[in-house]
Amino acid sequence: MEPPATHAVIEARGLTKRYGQRTVVDGLDLTVHEGEIFGLLGPNGAGKTTTILMLLGLTEPTAGVVRVLGHDPLREPLDVKRRVGYLPENVGFYDELTASENLLYTARLNGLDEREARAHVEALLEAVGLASAAHRRVREYSRGMRQRLGLADVLVKRPRIVILDEPTLGIDPKGVDEVLQLIAHLSQQERVTVLLSSHLLHQVQRICHRVGIFVGGRLIAQGPVESLARQLAGTAPLVVEVGVGPGQQSQAEHLVRTIDGVLDVTVNADGLVLSCRQDVRPEVARTLVTHGLSVQHLRLHTYGLDDIYRLYFQGGMQDGQRGPRSVVGGAA
Repeated sequence: MEPPATHAVIEARGLTKRYGQRTVVDGLDLTVHEGEIFGLLGPNGAGKTTTILMLLGLTEPTAGVVRVLGHDPLREPLDVKRRVGYLPENVGFYDELTASENLLYTARLNGLDEREARAHVEALLEAVGLASAAHRRVREYSRGMRQRLGLADVLVKRPRIVILDEPTLGIDPKGVDEVLQLIAHLSQQERVTVLLSSHLLHQVQRICHRVGIFVGGRLIAQGPVESLARQLAGTAPLVVEVGVGPGQQSQAEHLVRTIDGVLDVTVNADGLVLSCRQDVRPEVARTLVTHGLSVQHLRLHTYGLDDIYRLYFQGGMQDGQRGPRSVVGGAA
């Protein structure tokens, strides 16, 4: 997805957090633009939650500068909290109240007019797929339903920025689709900026304009997924997947190993996987067909977010240093 070309609403420079001798976030430089969906990726302990807490003014940086909508979250916390909605991984509600009552309570705390609040709450419950359960007590809700209600609760005050920590955790596939569509709608139609922390890579790749990869407290790579994939493909060997007829794998392996540019061959249940210096698909097809083998598919592997994620974590988690290809770029 192409990020919107607008001004920055989140800016961090040299943002650092230490607890004693332990550095949790190390010199973070981050810019997120209005209307952008930015995915924050990393394992537990990588520094994502601490970064979010510093953006919200809930913990003080050891060093560095952060601005959210032009405000210092630590010195101007109310200005930030009025405009930023935060959905933590574990959402708390008044369990004896209904979903509608919980949201109306949040609306009153934020000073919304009662008539406007009721209409807004009704629309939000519809948007997150909870309209039919609006008058059930929250204690009866499943984890997935609570997650949906949490997203609605974040949106009650019509924030300009939404920070979501694992927003689809515990939600069924249909519900996930609905939540992702809502997040995309917020970005595209209402210009809401979304900072999304998640480990579900296919979901992040589906809706995020850019991603940032955290390893050992450092943001070691950020940019559009397509850009990071091109950078990865620029140095990694090309991978060609070859499907052949039943019982033909052994002969096909022998033949393709003779082709110039093929570095290695792996045999699996679907056929062959070739590691290559260049795109050898035309030569592979000619060689196999000439020798009477059946070519069922011939695909050039394209790198996705899971490949990028795996590369940086395998290279970066071993000794706490930067991954093998520390790349920062792709700004909107």
